[in-house]
Amino acid sequence: MLKVGIIGASGYTGVELARILSTHPEVELTVATSRQYAGKPLSEVFPNLRKRVDLICENLGTEELIERADFFFAAVPHKTAMDIVPPLLSAGKKVVDLSADFRIRDANVYEQWYQPHSSAELISEAVYGLPELYRDQVRKTRLVANPGCYPTSVILGLAPLLREKMIDPTTLIIDSKSGTSGAGRSAGVGTLFCEVADGFRAYKVGGSHRHIPEIEQELSALAGEKVTVSFTPHLLPISRGILSTMYGSMSSTVSEQEIQQLYEKTYEEEPFVRVCPPGTFPATQYVRGSNCCDIGIKVDSRTGRIIVLAAIDNIAKGASGQAVQNMNLMNGFAETSALLGAPFFP
Repeated sequence: MLKVGIIGASGYTGVELARILSTHPEVELTVATSRQYAGKPLSEVFPNLRKRVDLICENLGTEELIERADFFFAAVPHKTAMDIVPPLLSAGKKVVDLSADFRIRDANVYEQWYQPHSSAELISEAVYGLPELYRDQVRKTRLVANPGCYPTSVILGLAPLLREKMIDPTTLIIDSKSGTSGAGRSAGVGTLFCEVADGFRAYKVGGSHRHIPEIEQELSALAGEKVTVSFTPHLLPISRGILSTMYGSMSSTVSEQEIQQLYEKTYEEEPFVRVCPPGTFPATQYVRGSNCCDIGIKVDSRTGRIIVLAAIDNIAKGASGQAVQNMNLMNGFAETSALLGAPFFP
């Protein structure tokens, strides 16, 4: 059994990790850290874990952590992860980092959007943990930078078109909507029930969202040229789920049927990417609680644009589910282990 620790277990990604790992046949969850809830059972903090996870939350230093597990999920904020990860790697441990600290390959770009980087020497080693694109590299690494939630939906949605040069990368407009869990568990006026219910609003408008450099980095790699996108996120009055709608001008004359076939062929062997049948489109309620990404396409022949829609659960495929998928690959487990549950519905 692989001994696994969750560093930062009291947030939404932490509890989702614990929930998924509680069903994993080859994993033993041996430590869960939390400064706020130290000394309390994790199942008291999150009652959904009763009779599933019996760990006590602890506030431990790095040396104590090293003794308790062989594999770690760093579910901590940006800046915190870059200080925690290096000593774990030096001790021979493997890590999936769920923050943004190792996602951006250019340290200067990272520092423009976040803060100074104290472990920039590890950026070149970290593998961007989108298995559908980097599966072989994930298998061989000791450090995975788990992708952001919005980028996961956008990259999977656009990858086939960019690879095959079927979309003009200079015309990309991305309109994404997320449930409130994407803002984390810390209290804030903007995510209070009365501030969110019965409403729908955009935020970080005008190219200011921190996921933009991550999106542009990966889309540029797929396109083979520098890609700049217009990206606007919105807050939905739901707890979990992302729906991203991507627009771009077609760069070649192909039919909707040919594009549909391209997507089906690209993702036919992918266990977690589901291409919707022609004429049907993704919805957040059909991926909720799962590691699935549902994708639908439509050609707007009147404008010469193609529309791609992708839906994920922001806490699962957008965070913790994908992190477990990466852990499985890094340790030689079945990639789908503990992740094949059907989405919740209704």
